[in-house]
This record gives sequence, structure tokens and C-alpha cells, in this order.
Amino acid sequence: MRKRHPVLFGCLLALVLLLGAVAGTGVAVWRAAHQDDASRVDRADVVMVLGAAQYGGRPSPVFRGRLDHGELLLRRGFADRVVVLGAGRPGDAFTEAEAGARYLSERGVHADAIDTVPEGGTTFESLRAAAEYMRERDLSSAFLVSDPWHNLRIRRMARDLGIRAFASATWQSAAVSQSTRLEGYLRETFAYLYYRVSGR
Repeated sequence: MRKRHPVLFGCLLALVLLLGAVAGTGVAVWRAAHQDDASRVDRADVVMVLGAAQYGGRPSPVFRGRLDHGELLLRRGFADRVVVLGAGRPGDAFTEAEAGARYLSERGVHADAIDTVPEGGTTFESLRAAAEYMRERDLSSAFLVSDPWHNLRIRRMARDLGIRAFASATWQSAAVSQSTRLEGYLRETFAYLYYRVSGR
């Protein structure tokens, strides 16, 4: 009977465990993308729209999709306030948050119902700034609006930061084709694993 090589066996076991973790996370990302917490939660303190690209103060199509969904939640009474997140890039005249607030205002959302948190160069940094915004105002719960494949990661990040978070994504943004969606799921699978390891 041949003796099993311990190093080879250990490497194979590690590979199997790694592949299992990636596959399991991919399934979780897909499942979270197809769940809308607004179907089971009636109210939150705020609707938070995560930023995306803007050009000269005008939201990109991806960003508009998120803002439109945030406006829809607001008008349907899921919250009384919408908070737009996102800083700007060096040289930008507007931050993502400012561009989003301007867009919502032009669509008739009252200025008193819009807030901005123009901080953070990454999703985690934006949510960390949003958590501070909420603590300062004694707020605790939020609907998070982004693209569907982000649901698992942003909800986990927000909850780790102390926000009672619910995900309600829009499909009217980057999800223009099956290949785009697949790319989103794959990217988010590894982004979520990276977050669980690094904490950011």
C-alpha cells in the first residue's frame, strides 16, 4: 500500500478548501443579488445610494440607475431621507455625492430630503463615513442602493460598521448583458473574500 505524501496531501486539501470557499461565496453573492430586502422591511431611517462615476456633475448611466431606485424607495415611503455617498477624483469639480444630490433635486426631490456624505475613495471608506453620519444623528437603519452583485458585500460592511443595513439594488444600471452580470458576480466573489480577510 503506497504511503500518502503529507505535503502533497496538504496542498490538495488546501486547494479543495479554497475552491470550496470561492464556490460557496459565489453562490452567496448570486443569492444576495436576487433578494430585495424592501420586500420584507417596510421602513428604515434613510435610503443610502452608493456613488459611481460622474462627469462634470452629471451622473453616469450606472449612477443614474442607482439614484432612480433610491428616489423610488423614497417616494414609496421606505424612508424620509435619501443620503448620497461618494467622494470625487482629483481635479473633479463635483463629488459623486454632490452630483447625485443635484440629479435628485432636478427630478423634484425636496432639498430637505437629500443629504450628502462626500467622503471615501472606496466602498468601505464611503460606508465608514456614512456610519459616522448616522451616529451623529442618532440614526440606525438604512436601505443600501447599489448594483445587485454588491448586495452581499455592502450589507456585510455596513453591518460591521454598526448600521442596521438592508440591501435594495437596481438592475437598471450596469446589468446590460449576461456577460456583464457574470463579470459582476465573479468580481464581487473575490471582493467579498478579500474584505473578509482584510477587513476593508
